[in-house]
Amino acid sequence: MHARYAFLGIVSLFSLCAILFLSPLEASAAQRPTDIPPWLQAYIGEGDGQIAQPVLQRARALYLRKVSQGAVKNPCYFAMDATRPNDPGDGKSGGRFYTICESAQTVHVISSGHGSGKNLKGVVDFSNGRQCARNFGNALDSNLTAGGVYMTDETKTSFKGYYRVPGAKDAAYLRSFIQFEGEGETANARPRAIGGHAAVVVRGVCLKKDSASRYANRDGYVPLGKLVEYPGGRSDGCTSWTASDANQIISMVKDNRTTLYIYPESADINAVAKAVASGRSPSKAGLYWNESCLKEIRAPKFWPKETLEPVIAQYKNDHPAPPPQPIPLCQAQ
Repeated sequence: MHARYAFLGIVSLFSLCAILFLSPLEASAAQRPTDIPPWLQAYIGEGDGQIAQPVLQRARALYLRKVSQGAVKNPCYFAMDATRPNDPGDGKSGGRFYTICESAQTVHVISSGHGSGKNLKGVVDFSNGRQCARNFGNALDSNLTAGGVYMTDETKTSFKGYYRVPGAKDAAYLRSFIQFEGEGETANARPRAIGGHAAVVVRGVCLKKDSASRYANRDGYVPLGKLVEYPGGRSDGCTSWTASDANQIISMVKDNRTTLYIYPESADINAVAKAVASGRSPSKAGLYWNESCLKEIRAPKFWPKETLEPVIAQYKNDHPAPPPQPIPLCQAQ
C-alpha cells in the first residue's frame, strides 16, 4: 500500500514538473482548471474583478516554473490581460492587471495602460485607441505592447521635474521604473526599455531659477510644471499604473524578483485574427479574446520586429525630427 502511494506521488510530481517546463502556450493546454486551488478558481471568469482562464493558467505555470528553477522566491506573481478594455467608459480605468499571492490567498485587480503604437502617416498605421488595443508587437520604437513572458528586475528612480503644491513649496517628482526582462519574443524588453511605472508625468514645463536645488542645470534652472496622472491613458509599450498602485507593486518586487505574464502572445493574436477572417467565433474555436474589445477592434494584429523595425527606421530617416525647442522661463508668480 505504501509503495502504491509513493508511486502515485512520483507520478504527480512528474506531471507537475512536465507542466513547469512547457512553453506558456503548451502549459495553458496541459494545466487543467482542477490544478488551480479552489479559492483561486473562484476568480476565473471574464467579468469585473475576474481573470480569464488561459491568462491565469499561463501566468501560474510561468511562476511555478521560475520557482522550481530557483529564479523566484517572491510569494506573489503578476498577470495582465491586454485584450480587456482600459477605460470601460464610466470614468473609471478598467481592471486588467493582476497581483496574485497564493500563500495569502489574495488577488488584486488594478488598471494598466497599453501601448499607444504609432501612425506613420502615408506609410503604415499601427496606432491604438484609448479603450482597446488592436495592434501588438515587439519592434523597437514602436510603442506597442508585446505579450508573453517577463520577469521583474532592477528598479531605477529618476527626477522628472518639480510641480506646484497649493499653499506649499514646489515638490520634486521622482518616478520609479521597474525594468522587465523578457524571453522569446519579449527578449528585447531591455533594449526597448520596457518595464512598469506610475502613470504620472510632469507637463507644461518651464524653467525656474533655483541654484540651490540638487537637480539644477549648470545655469541654475530646474524644470517646473503640473503633475498629471493618466491611469486610463496609453503608454510607450510599458506597463503603467496609478501612483498608489505603482508604489505597492514596487514595494512587492524590491530586491525580490517575480514573474509577469502578459496576454496575448503573437500566436494568440494570429489565431484570433484567422478565426475572424474565416467568419468563425474565436470563443467557439477555443480561443480567448475579450468580447467587448473584439467588437470594437474587429480583429487584432501582431507586428513582428523583423517586419516593422525596418519600416520605422526608414520613416525616421525620411522624416527627421525637428530641432528641440528651448524650454521657456517661468513667469514670476
